[in-house]
Amino acid sequence: MQKKHLIEGVIFLTYALFAMSWVSGAMMTKDIMLHYGVEDMTSATWITNAITIAKIVGNLLAAWVLIKLGPKKAFTFASLLIVAGILGAFASNYPLYVFSRLIMGFGGAFVIVYFNPIVVKYFDSQERPVVNGINAAAFNTGNLMALLLTGLMLSVFDGWQQVVSAISIASLAILVVWWVISDDFSLTGSSQASQSSTPAETYSLSDGMKEPVNWWLPIAYSGLLFCYIAVFSLFPLVPTFAVEAKYLSSIMIAAGMVGTVAGIIMAKRYPLRVPVIRYCGLAMTASAAIMITTGSPALAYAAAFLAGFFMFMPMTCLITLPQELPGVNPAKITVIFGMFWSVSYIIETILMYLAGVLADSTGNISVAASFAVACSSTFFLASFFLPETGKRAEQLSPSTRRA
Repeated sequence: MQKKHLIEGVIFLTYALFAMSWVSGAMMTKDIMLHYGVEDMTSATWITNAITIAKIVGNLLAAWVLIKLGPKKAFTFASLLIVAGILGAFASNYPLYVFSRLIMGFGGAFVIVYFNPIVVKYFDSQERPVVNGINAAAFNTGNLMALLLTGLMLSVFDGWQQVVSAISIASLAILVVWWVISDDFSLTGSSQASQSSTPAETYSLSDGMKEPVNWWLPIAYSGLLFCYIAVFSLFPLVPTFAVEAKYLSSIMIAAGMVGTVAGIIMAKRYPLRVPVIRYCGLAMTASAAIMITTGSPALAYAAAFLAGFFMFMPMTCLITLPQELPGVNPAKITVIFGMFWSVSYIIETILMYLAGVLADSTGNISVAASFAVACSSTFFLASFFLPETGKRAEQLSPSTRRA
Protein backbone atom coordinates (compact mmCIF):
# COMPACT_ATOMS: atom_id res chain seq x y z
CA MET A 1 0.00 0.00 0.00
CA GLN A 2 1.37 3.39 -0.97
CA LYS A 3 1.70 6.10 1.67
CA LYS A 4 -0.91 8.28 0.01
CA HIS A 5 -3.49 5.51 0.24
CA LEU A 6 -2.78 5.06 3.94
CA ILE A 7 -3.15 8.82 4.44
CA GLU A 8 -6.47 8.72 2.59
CA GLY A 9 -7.67 5.91 4.84
CA VAL A 10 -6.74 7.93 7.92
CA ILE A 11 -8.53 11.12 6.90
CA PHE A 12 -11.61 9.13 5.81
CA LEU A 13 -11.84 7.29 9.13
CA THR A 14 -11.22 10.50 11.08
CA TYR A 15 -14.32 12.13 9.62
CA ALA A 16 -16.38 8.93 9.64
CA LEU A 17 -15.76 8.56 13.39
CA PHE A 18 -16.67 12.22 13.90
CA ALA A 19 -19.94 11.62 12.06
CA MET A 20 -20.56 8.49 14.11
CA SER A 21 -20.05 10.46 17.33
CA TRP A 22 -22.38 13.23 16.08
CA VAL A 23 -25.20 10.87 15.09
CA SER A 24 -24.75 8.56 18.08
CA GLY A 25 -25.06 11.56 20.39
CA ALA A 26 -28.31 12.53 18.68
CA MET A 27 -29.59 8.96 18.97
CA MET A 28 -28.80 8.89 22.72
CA THR A 29 -30.54 12.22 23.38
CA LYS A 30 -33.13 10.71 25.74
CA ASP A 31 -30.44 9.00 27.84
CA ILE A 32 -28.41 12.21 28.01
CA MET A 33 -31.47 14.30 28.91
CA LEU A 34 -32.33 11.86 31.70
CA HIS A 35 -28.76 11.92 33.03
CA TYR A 36 -28.65 15.72 33.26
CA GLY A 37 -32.28 16.23 34.21
CA VAL A 38 -33.08 18.11 31.00
CA GLU A 39 -36.79 18.03 30.27
CA ASP A 40 -37.51 20.51 27.45
CA MET A 41 -36.73 19.65 23.84
CA THR A 42 -35.45 23.17 23.11
CA SER A 43 -32.50 22.55 25.42
CA ALA A 44 -32.04 19.05 24.01
CA THR A 45 -31.61 20.38 20.47
CA TRP A 46 -28.29 21.92 21.53
CA ILE A 47 -26.77 18.43 21.35
CA THR A 48 -26.92 18.84 17.57
CA ASN A 49 -27.05 22.65 17.28
CA ALA A 50 -23.67 23.03 19.01
CA ILE A 51 -22.01 20.99 16.27
CA THR A 52 -23.85 22.87 13.52
CA ILE A 53 -22.71 26.24 14.90
CA ALA A 54 -19.13 24.97 15.21
CA LYS A 55 -19.17 23.80 11.60
CA ILE A 56 -20.39 27.18 10.34
CA VAL A 57 -17.66 29.10 12.17
CA GLY A 58 -14.98 26.42 11.97
CA ASN A 59 -15.17 26.00 8.21
CA LEU A 60 -14.27 29.68 7.76
CA LEU A 61 -11.41 29.45 10.31
CA ALA A 62 -9.95 26.31 8.75
CA ALA A 63 -7.81 28.11 6.16
CA TRP A 64 -6.30 30.43 8.78
CA VAL A 65 -5.42 27.50 11.06
CA LEU A 66 -3.89 25.61 8.12
CA ILE A 67 -1.66 28.55 7.19
CA LYS A 68 -0.59 29.10 10.81
CA LEU A 69 0.16 25.48 11.69
CA GLY A 70 0.89 23.77 8.38
CA PRO A 71 -0.95 20.66 7.09
CA LYS A 72 0.45 18.08 9.54
CA LYS A 73 -0.16 20.08 12.73
CA ALA A 74 -3.44 21.58 11.48
CA PHE A 75 -4.98 18.15 10.84
CA THR A 76 -3.55 16.93 14.15
CA PHE A 77 -5.15 19.88 15.96
CA ALA A 78 -8.47 19.18 14.24
CA SER A 79 -8.30 15.51 15.22
CA LEU A 80 -7.52 16.43 18.82
CA LEU A 81 -10.67 18.57 18.91
CA ILE A 82 -12.68 15.56 17.72
CA VAL A 83 -11.06 13.36 20.38
CA ALA A 84 -11.99 16.05 22.93
CA GLY A 85 -15.56 14.84 22.54
CA ILE A 86 -14.61 12.38 25.29
CA LEU A 87 -14.84 15.29 27.76
CA GLY A 88 -18.60 15.12 27.33
CA ALA A 89 -18.61 11.71 29.02
CA PHE A 90 -17.19 13.30 32.17
CA ALA A 91 -19.08 16.61 32.08
CA SER A 92 -20.61 17.44 35.45
CA ASN A 93 -23.49 19.43 33.98
CA TYR A 94 -25.40 19.85 30.73
CA PRO A 95 -23.80 23.15 29.58
CA LEU A 96 -20.35 21.53 29.87
CA TYR A 97 -21.57 18.57 27.84
CA VAL A 98 -22.87 20.94 25.13
CA PHE A 99 -19.51 22.76 25.19
CA SER A 100 -17.71 19.46 24.55
CA ARG A 101 -19.93 18.95 21.51
CA LEU A 102 -19.06 22.44 20.32
CA ILE A 103 -15.33 21.67 20.56
CA MET A 104 -15.81 18.38 18.73
CA GLY A 105 -17.79 20.21 16.05
CA PHE A 106 -14.87 22.55 15.38
CA GLY A 107 -12.66 19.52 14.82
CA GLY A 108 -15.08 18.05 12.29
CA ALA A 109 -15.38 21.41 10.54
CA PHE A 110 -11.61 21.67 10.13
CA VAL A 111 -11.16 18.06 9.00
CA ILE A 112 -13.70 18.17 6.17
CA VAL A 113 -12.04 21.29 4.76
CA TYR A 114 -8.58 19.71 5.02
CA PHE A 115 -9.70 16.75 2.89
CA ASN A 116 -9.23 18.88 -0.20
CA PRO A 117 -5.69 20.27 0.14
CA ILE A 118 -4.56 16.76 1.10
CA VAL A 119 -6.24 15.25 -1.97
CA VAL A 120 -4.83 17.97 -4.25
CA LYS A 121 -1.33 17.35 -2.83
CA TYR A 122 -1.18 13.56 -2.94
CA PHE A 123 -3.42 12.56 -5.85
CA ASP A 124 -3.27 13.53 -9.51
CA SER A 125 -6.23 14.64 -11.62
CA GLN A 126 -6.94 11.08 -12.79
CA GLU A 127 -7.10 9.73 -9.24
CA ARG A 128 -9.08 12.53 -7.61
CA PRO A 129 -12.59 11.53 -8.75
CA VAL A 130 -12.22 8.17 -6.98
CA VAL A 131 -10.77 9.70 -3.82
CA ASN A 132 -13.36 12.50 -3.79
CA GLY A 133 -16.16 9.98 -4.14
CA ILE A 134 -14.82 7.95 -1.22
CA ASN A 135 -14.44 11.06 0.95
CA ALA A 136 -17.94 12.25 0.04
CA ALA A 137 -19.24 9.02 1.62
CA ALA A 138 -17.37 9.53 4.91
CA PHE A 139 -20.29 11.14 6.75
CA ASN A 140 -22.76 8.61 5.38
CA THR A 141 -20.42 5.82 6.51
CA GLY A 142 -20.25 7.29 10.01
CA ASN A 143 -24.03 7.71 10.00
CA LEU A 144 -24.48 4.07 9.06
CA MET A 145 -21.98 2.98 11.73
CA ALA A 146 -23.97 4.93 14.31
CA LEU A 147 -27.28 3.41 13.25
CA LEU A 148 -25.88 -0.12 13.30
CA LEU A 149 -23.64 0.05 16.37
CA THR A 150 -25.03 2.57 18.87
CA GLY A 151 -27.70 0.23 20.24
CA LEU A 152 -25.21 -2.64 20.43
CA MET A 153 -22.61 -0.47 22.19
CA LEU A 154 -25.21 0.77 24.69
CA SER A 155 -26.08 -2.82 25.61
CA VAL A 156 -22.41 -3.87 25.86
CA PHE A 157 -21.09 -0.82 27.73
CA ASP A 158 -24.31 -0.14 29.66
CA GLY A 159 -24.18 3.64 29.42
CA TRP A 160 -23.99 6.53 26.97
CA GLN A 161 -20.78 7.84 28.57
CA GLN A 162 -18.97 4.63 27.67
CA VAL A 163 -20.21 4.86 24.08
CA VAL A 164 -18.92 8.44 23.76
CA SER A 165 -15.58 7.38 25.29
CA ALA A 166 -15.18 4.37 23.00
CA ILE A 167 -15.70 6.42 19.83
CA SER A 168 -13.28 9.08 21.05
CA ILE A 169 -10.63 6.46 21.86
CA ALA A 170 -10.98 5.06 18.34
CA SER A 171 -10.48 8.60 16.99
CA LEU A 172 -7.36 8.95 19.15
CA ALA A 173 -5.91 5.75 17.68
CA ILE A 174 -6.42 7.09 14.15
CA LEU A 175 -4.79 10.38 15.20
CA VAL A 176 -1.66 8.53 16.33
CA VAL A 177 -1.43 6.86 12.91
CA TRP A 178 -1.78 10.27 11.22
CA TRP A 179 1.03 11.77 13.28
CA VAL A 180 3.36 8.87 12.42
CA ILE A 181 2.77 8.73 8.66
CA SER A 182 1.96 12.33 7.68
CA ASP A 183 4.30 15.11 6.66
CA ASP A 184 4.09 18.83 5.97
CA PHE A 185 3.91 20.16 2.43
CA SER A 186 3.82 23.52 0.72
CA LEU A 187 0.42 25.16 0.38
CA THR A 188 1.51 27.14 -2.68
CA GLY A 189 2.25 26.15 -6.25
CA SER A 190 -0.62 25.54 -8.65
CA SER A 191 -1.66 21.99 -9.43
CA GLN A 192 -2.58 22.97 -12.96
CA ALA A 193 -0.78 24.76 -15.70
CA SER A 194 -3.32 27.50 -16.08
CA GLN A 195 -3.40 30.34 -13.57
CA SER A 196 -6.23 32.45 -12.24
CA SER A 197 -6.20 36.23 -12.26
CA THR A 198 -5.54 36.15 -8.51
CA PRO A 199 -2.28 34.36 -7.63
CA ALA A 200 -3.12 31.23 -5.67
CA GLU A 201 -0.34 32.01 -3.15
CA THR A 202 -2.22 35.11 -1.97
CA TYR A 203 -5.73 33.71 -2.29
CA SER A 204 -7.61 34.85 0.81
CA LEU A 205 -11.17 34.59 2.06
CA SER A 206 -11.90 38.03 0.61
CA ASP A 207 -10.64 36.80 -2.78
CA GLY A 208 -12.85 33.75 -2.49
CA MET A 209 -15.91 35.85 -1.72
CA LYS A 210 -15.42 37.78 -4.98
CA GLU A 211 -15.74 34.70 -7.20
CA PRO A 212 -19.36 33.73 -8.02
CA VAL A 213 -18.58 30.01 -8.31
CA ASN A 214 -17.68 29.95 -4.61
CA TRP A 215 -21.25 31.04 -3.81
CA TRP A 216 -23.09 28.91 -6.35
CA LEU A 217 -21.42 25.71 -5.13
CA PRO A 218 -22.77 25.95 -1.55
CA ILE A 219 -26.13 27.27 -2.77
CA ALA A 220 -26.42 24.14 -4.90
CA TYR A 221 -25.46 21.83 -2.05
CA SER A 222 -27.46 23.53 0.72
CA GLY A 223 -30.84 22.27 -0.46
CA LEU A 224 -29.57 18.71 -0.72
CA LEU A 225 -27.97 19.00 2.74
CA PHE A 226 -31.22 20.31 4.23
CA CYS A 227 -33.23 17.51 2.65
CA TYR A 228 -30.73 14.89 3.88
CA ILE A 229 -30.85 16.19 7.47
CA ALA A 230 -34.64 16.52 7.28
CA VAL A 231 -34.90 12.81 6.47
CA PHE A 232 -33.54 12.06 9.95
CA SER A 233 -35.07 14.97 11.87
CA LEU A 234 -38.35 16.10 10.28
CA PHE A 235 -39.51 13.02 8.41
CA PRO A 236 -39.84 10.75 11.50
CA LEU A 237 -42.42 13.23 12.85
CA VAL A 238 -44.69 12.79 9.82
CA PRO A 239 -47.36 10.10 10.38
CA THR A 240 -48.79 10.12 6.86
CA PHE A 241 -46.03 8.46 4.80
CA ALA A 242 -46.82 5.14 3.15
CA VAL A 243 -44.13 3.51 5.32
CA GLU A 244 -42.34 4.56 8.50
CA ALA A 245 -39.67 7.22 8.01
CA LYS A 246 -36.97 5.11 9.70
CA TYR A 247 -37.27 2.54 6.90
CA LEU A 248 -37.09 5.24 4.24
CA SER A 249 -33.97 6.73 5.83
CA SER A 250 -32.27 3.33 6.06
CA ILE A 251 -32.98 2.64 2.40
CA MET A 252 -31.66 6.07 1.43
CA ILE A 253 -28.40 5.47 3.31
CA ALA A 254 -27.90 2.10 1.60
CA ALA A 255 -28.78 3.59 -1.78
CA GLY A 256 -26.37 6.42 -1.09
CA MET A 257 -23.53 3.91 -0.83
CA VAL A 258 -24.49 2.45 -4.20
CA GLY A 259 -24.85 5.96 -5.64
CA THR A 260 -21.38 6.89 -4.40
CA VAL A 261 -19.82 3.96 -6.27
CA ALA A 262 -21.82 4.84 -9.39
CA GLY A 263 -20.71 8.46 -9.06
CA ILE A 264 -17.05 7.47 -8.94
CA ILE A 265 -17.45 5.34 -12.07
CA MET A 266 -19.36 8.12 -13.80
CA ALA A 267 -16.74 10.77 -12.95
CA LYS A 268 -13.98 8.52 -14.29
CA ARG A 269 -15.69 7.60 -17.55
CA TYR A 270 -17.68 10.76 -18.32
CA PRO A 271 -15.53 13.90 -18.41
CA LEU A 272 -18.18 16.59 -17.84
CA ARG A 273 -19.31 17.59 -14.35
CA VAL A 274 -22.30 19.93 -14.69
CA PRO A 275 -24.68 17.55 -16.54
CA VAL A 276 -24.21 14.90 -13.85
CA ILE A 277 -24.92 17.46 -11.10
CA ARG A 278 -27.93 18.89 -12.96
CA TYR A 279 -29.80 15.75 -13.93
CA CYS A 280 -29.03 13.76 -10.80
CA GLY A 281 -30.35 16.74 -8.84
CA LEU A 282 -33.56 16.73 -10.85
CA ALA A 283 -33.99 12.97 -10.43
CA MET A 284 -33.31 13.23 -6.68
CA THR A 285 -36.00 15.89 -6.11
CA ALA A 286 -38.54 14.04 -8.26
CA SER A 287 -37.89 10.74 -6.45
CA ALA A 288 -38.10 12.35 -3.01
CA ALA A 289 -41.40 14.00 -3.99
CA ILE A 290 -42.85 10.64 -4.99
CA MET A 291 -41.51 9.06 -1.79
CA ILE A 292 -43.46 11.42 0.52
CA THR A 293 -46.66 11.69 -1.52
CA THR A 294 -47.38 8.14 -2.69
CA GLY A 295 -49.77 5.91 -0.81
CA SER A 296 -48.09 2.76 -2.10
CA PRO A 297 -45.47 1.23 0.23
CA ALA A 298 -43.71 -0.49 -2.68
CA LEU A 299 -43.46 2.77 -4.63
CA ALA A 300 -42.30 4.62 -1.51
CA TYR A 301 -39.47 2.12 -1.02
CA ALA A 302 -38.44 2.35 -4.67
CA ALA A 303 -38.56 6.15 -4.62
CA ALA A 304 -36.51 6.24 -1.39
CA PHE A 305 -33.83 4.11 -3.04
CA LEU A 306 -33.73 6.35 -6.10
CA ALA A 307 -33.68 9.51 -3.96
CA GLY A 308 -30.70 8.23 -1.98
CA PHE A 309 -28.96 6.99 -5.11
CA PHE A 310 -29.27 10.29 -6.98
CA MET A 311 -28.48 12.28 -3.84
CA PHE A 312 -24.99 10.78 -3.60
CA MET A 313 -24.18 9.93 -7.20
CA PRO A 314 -23.30 13.54 -8.19
CA MET A 315 -21.20 14.27 -5.09
CA THR A 316 -17.96 13.09 -6.71
CA CYS A 317 -18.47 15.55 -9.57
CA LEU A 318 -19.48 18.36 -7.19
CA ILE A 319 -16.34 17.95 -5.07
CA THR A 320 -14.08 17.43 -8.10
CA LEU A 321 -15.34 20.51 -9.97
CA PRO A 322 -13.63 23.14 -7.75
CA GLN A 323 -10.42 21.10 -7.76
CA GLU A 324 -10.34 21.53 -11.54
CA LEU A 325 -10.70 25.32 -11.48
CA PRO A 326 -7.76 27.34 -12.90
CA GLY A 327 -4.85 27.98 -10.55
CA VAL A 328 -5.96 25.62 -7.82
CA ASN A 329 -3.43 24.70 -5.14
CA PRO A 330 -3.81 23.50 -1.51
CA ALA A 331 -4.16 27.05 -0.16
CA LYS A 332 -6.83 28.12 -2.63
CA ILE A 333 -8.84 24.93 -2.39
CA THR A 334 -8.89 25.28 1.41
CA VAL A 335 -10.51 28.72 1.11
CA ILE A 336 -12.99 27.48 -1.50
CA PHE A 337 -14.15 24.57 0.64
CA GLY A 338 -14.10 26.63 3.82
CA MET A 339 -16.70 28.84 2.16
CA PHE A 340 -18.48 25.83 0.68
CA TRP A 341 -19.19 24.09 3.98
CA SER A 342 -19.81 27.23 6.03
CA VAL A 343 -22.28 28.81 3.59
CA SER A 344 -23.99 25.45 3.05
CA TYR A 345 -24.64 25.01 6.77
CA ILE A 346 -25.74 28.63 7.21
CA ILE A 347 -28.37 28.20 4.49
CA GLU A 348 -29.36 24.76 5.82
CA THR A 349 -29.85 26.20 9.31
CA ILE A 350 -32.07 28.98 7.95
CA LEU A 351 -34.09 26.48 5.91
CA MET A 352 -34.54 24.20 8.93
CA TYR A 353 -35.81 27.14 10.97
CA LEU A 354 -38.25 28.09 8.19
CA ALA A 355 -39.46 24.50 8.08
CA GLY A 356 -40.24 24.72 11.79
CA VAL A 357 -42.11 27.99 11.26
CA LEU A 358 -44.15 26.38 8.47
CA ALA A 359 -45.00 23.39 10.65
CA ASP A 360 -46.06 25.61 13.57
CA SER A 361 -48.08 28.06 11.47
CA THR A 362 -49.94 25.37 9.52
CA GLY A 363 -50.17 22.80 12.29
CA ASN A 364 -49.04 20.21 9.75
CA ILE A 365 -45.54 18.72 9.92
CA SER A 366 -45.93 17.17 6.46
CA VAL A 367 -45.81 20.72 5.03
CA ALA A 368 -42.30 21.02 6.44
CA ALA A 369 -41.33 17.72 4.83
CA SER A 370 -42.64 18.93 1.48
CA PHE A 371 -40.69 22.16 1.93
CA ALA A 372 -37.50 20.14 2.49
CA VAL A 373 -38.03 18.19 -0.72
CA ALA A 374 -38.77 21.37 -2.66
CA CYS A 375 -35.56 22.98 -1.35
CA SER A 376 -33.50 20.06 -2.64
CA SER A 377 -34.12 21.50 -6.12
CA THR A 378 -31.30 24.01 -5.49
CA PHE A 379 -28.96 21.26 -6.69
CA PHE A 380 -30.65 21.29 -10.08
CA LEU A 381 -31.30 25.04 -10.33
CA ALA A 382 -27.85 26.25 -9.26
CA SER A 383 -26.16 23.90 -11.75
CA PHE A 384 -27.09 26.38 -14.50
CA PHE A 385 -24.68 28.86 -12.89
CA LEU A 386 -21.73 26.50 -12.38
CA PRO A 387 -18.76 26.48 -14.78
CA GLU A 388 -17.92 23.31 -16.65
CA THR A 389 -14.42 22.23 -15.62
CA GLY A 390 -14.40 18.79 -17.21
CA LYS A 391 -12.95 18.33 -20.68
CA ARG A 392 -14.48 16.45 -23.56
CA ALA A 393 -12.42 13.74 -25.21
CA GLU A 394 -11.65 15.96 -28.21
CA GLN A 395 -10.20 18.60 -25.88
CA LEU A 396 -7.70 16.21 -24.32
CA SER A 397 -4.25 15.47 -25.68
CA PRO A 398 -3.66 12.01 -27.22
CA SER A 399 -1.51 11.01 -24.23
CA THR A 400 -4.21 12.07 -21.78
CA ARG A 401 -6.86 10.16 -23.74
CA ARG A 402 -4.75 7.00 -23.61
CA ALA A 403 -4.36 7.44 -19.85
